[in-house]
Amino acid sequence: MTDFVRRALPAALTAALAITGSVQAQDSVPAPTPVPSDTPSTVGAPGRVAAPERSPRAAAKPVEPVERVDKVEITGKNTGTEERRQSTAAKIVITREDIEQYGDSNLGEVMRRLPGVTQGGRPGRGGPIAMRGMGGGFTQILLDGQRIPPGFSIEDITPEQVERIEIFRAPTAETGARAIAGTINIILREPLRQTNNDVRIGDQRDRGLDSPQASWSRNGTVGDAGTYNATVSAGRTHLLTDTAATTRYFDDVTNGLLIELDTFGRSESDRKNVHLNGRLQWRLGNGEQFGIQSFGVHTQFNTVSDGTMEQPVGTLPAPYATRHSATDGRFDTLRLGANLNKRFNSSTRYELRVGGGGYESKSNTVTALYDKAGSRSLLQSVDGKTHDRSWLANAKVVHNVPDSSHAITAGLETENVRWTEDSVNILNGVQQLADLGTQFGVTTRRNAFYLQDEFDIAQNWAANLGLRYETIRTQSSNADDVFVNTSKVLTPLGHIVWRFAAPSRDQIRLSLTQSYRAPTPQQLGTRPSLNVTYPVPGANTVLTSDSAGNPNLKPERANGIDLAFERYFKSGGVASVNLFQRSIRDLIRSVVALENASWASSPRYVRRPQNLGNAMTRGIEFDLKFQLRELMNTQVPLSVRANLNLYDSKVDAVPGPNNRIDSQPRATGNFGLEYRPRGIPVSFGGNLAWTPAYAIQQTETTALQTSLKRVIDAYALWTLNPTAKLRLSFSNISPLHSFNTTTVVEGGQRQIVLSDGRTDMSVAIRLEMRL
Repeated sequence: MTDFVRRALPAALTAALAITGSVQAQDSVPAPTPVPSDTPSTVGAPGRVAAPERSPRAAAKPVEPVERVDKVEITGKNTGTEERRQSTAAKIVITREDIEQYGDSNLGEVMRRLPGVTQGGRPGRGGPIAMRGMGGGFTQILLDGQRIPPGFSIEDITPEQVERIEIFRAPTAETGARAIAGTINIILREPLRQTNNDVRIGDQRDRGLDSPQASWSRNGTVGDAGTYNATVSAGRTHLLTDTAATTRYFDDVTNGLLIELDTFGRSESDRKNVHLNGRLQWRLGNGEQFGIQSFGVHTQFNTVSDGTMEQPVGTLPAPYATRHSATDGRFDTLRLGANLNKRFNSSTRYELRVGGGGYESKSNTVTALYDKAGSRSLLQSVDGKTHDRSWLANAKVVHNVPDSSHAITAGLETENVRWTEDSVNILNGVQQLADLGTQFGVTTRRNAFYLQDEFDIAQNWAANLGLRYETIRTQSSNADDVFVNTSKVLTPLGHIVWRFAAPSRDQIRLSLTQSYRAPTPQQLGTRPSLNVTYPVPGANTVLTSDSAGNPNLKPERANGIDLAFERYFKSGGVASVNLFQRSIRDLIRSVVALENASWASSPRYVRRPQNLGNAMTRGIEFDLKFQLRELMNTQVPLSVRANLNLYDSKVDAVPGPNNRIDSQPRATGNFGLEYRPRGIPVSFGGNLAWTPAYAIQQTETTALQTSLKRVIDAYALWTLNPTAKLRLSFSNISPLHSFNTTTVVEGGQRQIVLSDGRTDMSVAIRLEMRL
């Protein structure tokens, strides 16, 4: 164990025990007894075949074969917390109430407050979602248990479409092993056995621009056996984004300033979207069900951007004085699925799932650069069309071994994805990359087989042991190049939980896992993307590099360990401390190098992904949720949520001291309060999200620095009557600018880029009605 862990672990454990110790005497109420439902699990909700599905204690004195069921209803409150406690594999459940608490306009804004989850980019402008601060695709994101399609973004999902979110800190055989950092499973709305209509109408204002939103969700029944949910939402996102940057080139020997370029850019983006998802389920019998699911998104967007460039230092003319670009486009997603849950007999059941869908985007971007005299120096037009078609088929069998607690699951999965990009790039009237053709295609075929056994080792001890074998074959091609990349990975996975003897509800978890990340089609593709600041066929700079893929990439593989202590309070609160470590082989990282590129007459800098070798990351995660009355004798209706995460990492092939995993900060945290005063129909809440400034040595020649990120959100909820509420939300109160610095040492020069991104507070109001 490193000094980092030795220093941080005692402090974290002391804090956890200090906060929770006062409730030990109160925490003597046994766990609520799960009341099993005979409705099988919804398709694509992995993890719901974990401990909540079975009652292992009943196996100690069976009268007949012990049945494993697929969904439970917990009596009392805080179902999400109880599901977390009962799960053999570490899982955090975010309920519908938590999701809609702050009135967010998209799911990405919800994610950034969740334990151990970070969102890249500046506040209010979206960015990639990551667990444990590990960027670059280390987090597996699922939608109803299936991986999201290429090009799809979390921001394309509205909170109104989501039933709950499941966070798995370690992979299982059933959820998949492509989860080095962890898995986030987004479960879409599920039907209720009651007829109602939920209506949401609201508007969000950011920098004087309005973004209205509206949604309608209906639950109902079809006869005695059928239930359904249909959710439709529509909205507009209208934003202004300003970015200023200063680029300086220094002589690396004399430290003299050679060139300085000052740029400013403003973009106005306007997105209009419609979202639709539905679920229809029929109960066929005891524990048997047939269901159909659908999910669709239609978005139209346009972005207009203008910028200036000034050169106070330097003899060579600046690349441009002013620029203007405009982008118009749309994208559409449609996915359909069906599932069948049936029983062979009283102890064995099977589940079949099939699904398919497509994604298509079209865009046109025109960019023009002008010199000081106002003459146009460059005109570029890019017409792009991307589409993918995919299908999948899964089958699994679950067998409850008679007279024992063993629940054995065996599953098969197969998936095929065909991704095609058509792109025509015309620069100053000349088509670029004409010899490579205009179409680039990738076909990916994935097959997997897994075995999993959940059982009780002894009284108060439970285990989940699994083995998963997965192959991924990717074939890419363009006009004159065809290549194949194949990954074959066998991953053993084990989870153990020890529940303290009653009346205590504390428990300790241990997970030993192997996981991996396969290269994406974009990382494998050889077709380059050209930078136009210094256009071909001439030279460019290391800061204005072209980019291309690498068909020889190998998958990243990781050995992992997670150790957690959890304390559960009597009214649904929880405090936990989790330690983790991942040892990664064949780490993938983008590296810029000077190449004799086939698409230019002069050598150009090109960014390509490479396998750098070994890396390691570790950390401590502290998660706390409680009501104040659980800790002291008070009737103050105050709820607290907090999480603090400390991270460390090292990439062996990169010199220190900041040779860390890409995008991983040293710490992140959230602190939230909710106050529901008695006697008045108003509640209040707020959240502080914090990420300190950090630096990363990305390669031997490239270093990145990111400034402090602090986001304060607040809301007030007024209950007008039993069927109507009015919610007022504030996001990014007291905004901070987002500063980033990139330093590159190359060719006898030290090149530094300092960017300054403006952020702003947004205000939203929403009327919520149940009819």
